[in-house]
Amino acid sequence: MPLNIRPLNDFAFRKTFATRHNRLALIGLLNAILQLAQPIVEVEIQDPFNLKDYETDKLSIVDVKAIDSTGAIYHIEVQLNFVDGLIKRVVFYGCELFASQLSASGEYTELNPVYSVWLLDAIVFKDAANLHHRFRLSDTATGRVLEELLEIHIVELPRYTLTVDQLPQASKRDWWLFWLLRAQDYEPEELLRLFPEAEFQQATRSLIEIAEKTGDKMAYDKRELAIRDQQAAITTALKEGERRGELKGRQEGRQEGRQEGRQEGELIGRIVTLQELLSLSTPTRDELSNYDLSQLTAVCEQLQKQLRDRNV
Repeated sequence: MPLNIRPLNDFAFRKTFATRHNRLALIGLLNAILQLAQPIVEVEIQDPFNLKDYETDKLSIVDVKAIDSTGAIYHIEVQLNFVDGLIKRVVFYGCELFASQLSASGEYTELNPVYSVWLLDAIVFKDAANLHHRFRLSDTATGRVLEELLEIHIVELPRYTLTVDQLPQASKRDWWLFWLLRAQDYEPEELLRLFPEAEFQQATRSLIEIAEKTGDKMAYDKRELAIRDQQAAITTALKEGERRGELKGRQEGRQEGRQEGRQEGELIGRIVTLQELLSLSTPTRDELSNYDLSQLTAVCEQLQKQLRDRNV
């Protein structure tokens, strides 16, 4: 029987890569994506996985943070819904991680490099052919790079097309992407056989543990339901926008309705994420679906302010 545990589910991802005894899996994933001149050998996980965080289903921590022995900061986030302003959020978060190192009395020399990895279930760069994009601060005229400051990696998961037969010739990065996208389709024994390396064995056994432990499986299923509900809310808002546009009876009305519905769906998804980060449960998704665009915008701005104030 297939494992049926998706690694990209936020509960499964954090249990696998944000658990201290699974550091080998996290190091393997980071090394495969970042391809640094000096591979990572040890990390300390920040804000490690805790099952209690998921018991009320109010908290959704979708990222993993770690620091190595040199002080370099590593961050991985999975984003299953593309929302308006995502790229700005990616840049803001990377800069925030870099700037937050410096205390009021600190020295700039104390700042360490930040490596931020985003695994996106969306095509962001429509004109690109590759799935992995690496961004660094550089001089556009000379190509000179400001080394060891801020590096952002964006991986567009829908572009991944490798099959299991191609794995023997694939890179370690592509092995990890296959595992992240396809692990749920394989029986545990077959997955362990496909990926015999220690880092993959550790990650796979984490998924097996979720499938076998009642508490873990219940928390996993709650997050799967929440993900589906969020996607459904976006779809519903989009369809409602289309309906409103069609009622106007004009082509421009239909176009405006589709755009409005898309904006409402994106805002609802963003609000739900902010609510989870702030441990809030109201207004509910059903209530939000009855808000118009201006009301949703106001709620989103208020929650963003609460989150910024909390992080000060």
